[in-house]
Amino acid sequence: MTRTRIDGRASDELRPVKITPGFQSFAEGSALIELGQTRVLCTVSVEDRVPNFLRGQGTGWITAEYAMLPRSTVTRTPRESTLGRVGGRSHEIQRLIGRSLRAVTDLSRLGERTLTIDCDVLQADGGTRTAAITASYVALVQALQTLVRMGVIPSLPVRSAVAATSVGILRGEELLDLCYDEDCQAEVDFNVVMTNEGQFVELQGTAETKPFSKQTVDSLLSLAERGIRQLFQIQGDVIEKLRAR
Repeated sequence: MTRTRIDGRASDELRPVKITPGFQSFAEGSALIELGQTRVLCTVSVEDRVPNFLRGQGTGWITAEYAMLPRSTVTRTPRESTLGRVGGRSHEIQRLIGRSLRAVTDLSRLGERTLTIDCDVLQADGGTRTAAITASYVALVQALQTLVRMGVIPSLPVRSAVAATSVGILRGEELLDLCYDEDCQAEVDFNVVMTNEGQFVELQGTAETKPFSKQTVDSLLSLAERGIRQLFQIQGDVIEKLRAR
């Protein structure tokens, strides 16, 4: 029996998704993603330098930073800058975002340049890391298109698209794209990052109450892929409009 979800969606339905490219005027690339009540702003900045371990190798680098605004949640969370350190969760998420974008970019075609992706959560209702990855790809493409138009690089060094979503099990039912209230009650929780070639970049899966089977993993991954395919379509439509500008 299919139960009604907290926000009225079907079990295999994404929250309403909207991606607005070029949200910030001064960044080489930017995108605001609205995923239900979750809002994440992603910007890309380009610098003509690379980390020390890449100097002299003629290749570029993509890195990311992630932060939540103090009132992106129901109660205020102190800025990490006031605590004097980046928290473990933020550190994990920004590394995930960086890995996801590097996985689909030919860094050797960037030259010795660093693209820094800043992901700021304006409002959090679950899925902030997956939303950040999905929007960061759009912002990255816009930044790379800017570099191509300027003659800095000859062509887009992007191998494929990348997007992400969450899936989980709540009261025995498999759900796509969990909101916060679902996520905090889920018996099983997965974050899935995929390319549009059907390859996985990262799988993060956890059993909160009891272990799960390989059959459950396969079923959840199939559900995630169906959702991510929809995100690729949304990304593609946005990027096509960018090209037409």
